[in-house]
Amino acid sequence: MSGKIYGYIRVSTREQHEDRQRLSLDEFGVSGDCVFMDKLSGKNFDRPGWKRLMGLLRTDDLLVVKSIDRLGRNYEEMIEQWRIITKTKQADIFVIDTPILDTRGRRDLMGTLVADLVLVVMSYFAESERELNHQRQAEGIAAAMIKGVKFGRPAKQPPDDFFRLHRQWKKGGVSARCAARKLGVSCNTFLKWARR
Repeated sequence: MSGKIYGYIRVSTREQHEDRQRLSLDEFGVSGDCVFMDKLSGKNFDRPGWKRLMGLLRTDDLLVVKSIDRLGRNYEEMIEQWRIITKTKQADIFVIDTPILDTRGRRDLMGTLVADLVLVVMSYFAESERELNHQRQAEGIAAAMIKGVKFGRPAKQPPDDFFRLHRQWKKGGVSARCAARKLGVSCNTFLKWARR
């Protein structure tokens, strides 16, 4: 292979860790300075790491990813990015978790056909799995709510001074904004407490 080898890592949130993907790229032999990463949702391709990578990727380069869903969040995105990389940029792709998705040395009609067919199937399954995970998550949240589980931050409790300031506010002795400032909270928070 005459081109450079690049790697791409994407994790959906800042809390998720890229260790598993990074380790796989290291084991493949991708140099650390050729690995691009985004810690963002895959909802679209407005990702800085991806854009830098696409700006550098040239004919005969190789892009290595841990799994096919790193290329996109849904079937259409994965297929479109695959097409841009392999057809427009004429670079190669290797998917570590699915070694049959390896375009190196397979530029003939049969190699292209096999890789494209496998890509279509794998992209479909990746999107289906993502949708199934969302469904399971929604069902789990609904079941937890039925059991009385509360989600989100616990409601902020009013400090002791609130009740004195609340009485003054009700009598017109102090404005809601002034009472809130004395309590160190927003006016909306003060009014929310007052409505309880």
